Amino acid sequence: MTSQTPSSPFPHWSRRGFLGTAAVAGAVLAVGLPRQQAVAAADDEGDEFAALRAKWRALYLGEGFSPTAEPFRSKLATLGTQAKAWRDAMAPADGSLWPDAVFGDPDPDTDTESYGYSEKIQTSYERVRLMAEAFCRPGTGLTGDESLKTAVLTAMDHLSAQVYNKSAAQYGNWYNFQIGAPQRLLDIAILMYEHLSAARLTAAVEAIDHFVPDSLVAKYTGTSTGANRIDLCRVLALRGILDGTAAKVALARDAVSPVFPYVTSGDGLYADGSLIQHTYVPYTGSYGAVLIDGLSKLFALLGGSTWAITDSGRQIFLDSVESAYAPFLHDGLMIDNVSGRAISRGLVATDTLKIQQDDHARGHAIIASILLLGQGASADENARWQALAKGWYTRDRYSDVTTGRTLGVAALSRVTSLLGDPAVKPAAEPAGHHVFPSMARATHRSAGFTASVSMSSKAITFYETGNGENVRGWHTGSGMLCWWAGGSGTAGGGQYSDGYWPTVDPYRLPGTTVSRKPLADAEGGAWGAARPDTTWVGGATDGTYAALAQDVRGLSSTLRAKKSWFFLDDAVVCLGAGITSADGAGVESVLDTRNLGAAGTARLTVDGRAQPPRHPWNATFPRARWAHVAGHGGYVFPGGTSLTALREERTGTWKSINGGGSADPVTRRYVSLLADHGTDPADASYAYLLMPGASEPRTAARALDRNWLHIDANSGACQGVRVPSLGFTGATFWEPGTVGLVTVDAPLIVQIREKRDGTATVTVADPNRSVKGATLVWRRPVRSVTSKPGPVTEATTTGRELRLTFADLSATGGVSQKVTVRLR
Repeated sequence: MTSQTPSSPFPHWSRRGFLGTAAVAGAVLAVGLPRQQAVAAADDEGDEFAALRAKWRALYLGEGFSPTAEPFRSKLATLGTQAKAWRDAMAPADGSLWPDAVFGDPDPDTDTESYGYSEKIQTSYERVRLMAEAFCRPGTGLTGDESLKTAVLTAMDHLSAQVYNKSAAQYGNWYNFQIGAPQRLLDIAILMYEHLSAARLTAAVEAIDHFVPDSLVAKYTGTSTGANRIDLCRVLALRGILDGTAAKVALARDAVSPVFPYVTSGDGLYADGSLIQHTYVPYTGSYGAVLIDGLSKLFALLGGSTWAITDSGRQIFLDSVESAYAPFLHDGLMIDNVSGRAISRGLVATDTLKIQQDDHARGHAIIASILLLGQGASADENARWQALAKGWYTRDRYSDVTTGRTLGVAALSRVTSLLGDPAVKPAAEPAGHHVFPSMARATHRSAGFTASVSMSSKAITFYETGNGENVRGWHTGSGMLCWWAGGSGTAGGGQYSDGYWPTVDPYRLPGTTVSRKPLADAEGGAWGAARPDTTWVGGATDGTYAALAQDVRGLSSTLRAKKSWFFLDDAVVCLGAGITSADGAGVESVLDTRNLGAAGTARLTVDGRAQPPRHPWNATFPRARWAHVAGHGGYVFPGGTSLTALREERTGTWKSINGGGSADPVTRRYVSLLADHGTDPADASYAYLLMPGASEPRTAARALDRNWLHIDANSGACQGVRVPSLGFTGATFWEPGTVGLVTVDAPLIVQIREKRDGTATVTVADPNRSVKGATLVWRRPVRSVTSKPGPVTEATTTGRELRLTFADLSATGGVSQKVTVRLR
């Protein structure tokens, strides 16, 4: 989607208003002074850098909220309590500012031990920033406190003398020196600007110039791409604003531009909506969150100034709100399969706090960034995004954003303003199916449910581990199918939030086919090193329904499987075939694993008979026709299947999957439905129908309706289904062949939908990106072809069939090619 770029990227920030209003507003926020005193305290209204410093304070501290109203009152009080604790515990010494945060490395290099030491530099600056924030904010109990100011200045001097100065050497993690520490130091310096001596300012800018030289953004490569590049640009921009170096701000503005164009490999935003970081990892929800947070703040900071970001490429990123971010946002949460290592962070323990990081917290932050980004978009875009944001937040009944649990004060102030605006009406979830070929992901949203599949290939990793995080995410790219039923409320919204990742069996993730062969923590290597040797992954969609497929290869395993999914209005048809392994271990297809919470006893019914509610429990049903989990959904097994069902109570810790996590035990109950293929299966298969949110009677009725679903093929050569009542045909041709009424002479995915208005769409995708030419024959009378994409060189409608000839499909990037026809 595209839209008109406004003549001024921030139309409500005129240059005159920017220079005046921003300086006054920033000063008011900085120390809570009356307006008259704030005007006097501002540097010079004609000083553009003073205005920019004031504007950054406003962006950082927030505005338009009452510090005595909840949840701000409690958040500010907590901030004050924490700042006091840091101030009182501060004990400057050689190699540390706090005894528990030693940054002095006795043997500095880039090994794991040095990473730990360098992280403590960032930790120390983070604590000092919190103290500076408490000094500047009203309502903390320490606003303008002299002893706190002295502590902040002392801390700045100590860190400068000890570790972050123009002569110091970098060690450990580059990120801590180039992004983590300087961002926090700059925030401190701008918050405390009027209290800093010239010597302190000089020390800060010289240290930053030393560790973040202009050369870091000279080329768009290595660690200077995507979200990292935007972080570096923030450092350069604030560094220039701090001491009035225009060239630094200009460099930051210009260095943003390489982030905008679509990429076709490596890190960045793709035309199909994919967002990749670390070359092989889908990262919309984590690095993508940093990217949209950073860009929204840079757009807001520089908008209306001499250095406004006006590159026309910025529209590409604005378009990504609806093409890349929105498809993965559901009722306030950001779907986990695009958050990489972040899913393992969960409950993060600090010295005095335990902070919950989950899909809702990630979603809330991204939505807040979308709101800020909207201030620099067109009026139509801003209105749409506000409506979407209000809908996402108000439908989130698992994690109420107004409690303040998930957002900082500044973001929360913008969100509460939106929620309190009666003129903004909440928008419904944006319905439709989206395939993201460049990152092997797909999302589906109908009136009844939301779902997402995560896959892997030569280009996309099984999972990412690194820095001791996500060490058991092995199978998250092996066809994991996550879903939420419409109106699922508190329980459904917390399915993957409520203690899920430390307690779920990592070999039994929903939708996956895996070998039970034991894997080591971080199996396969760090930073996306583990990737399957296949390119067969992708899907065809008309935007409403879809056919997806994955050639599954096991991680450090001989497992092979062909998996297909067909997404419809109220169901997903799931097929598996060619399931083979020689690991000497059992192989299972996990039809589903549902989190029941800490004490859940959801009723499990198999073929109309309620099963025992006790934990643990398991049973095998040789010819099960259907199953139902109360409050969750139904499952139908066409023709009957051998079903293994189990209940279990599992205990784990966040620390077991992330070295920085809490060691407190977490216990959750699960009910799982499995197709047990046995040890070393050869050409095993499965077929089932997932019905999210379906009632028990509706599940039973679907199982009795033998004509609703026709499985035309389920083998290692072809997989395909028809649903006549929906006019749907879907097929995966792993090799040339025929499925039902469709024949192709190349490996393709095909989806056909006949509509009641006498038209039909025929959608084709080349997931391998290797087909140089193909012919498709649909043995169905067609009157005419009304539209066709470029790769279709010939469309013949003679007799009782449609014949489509495709030229080179390899250059389409796996994106669906849709032909529209009128039926006879």
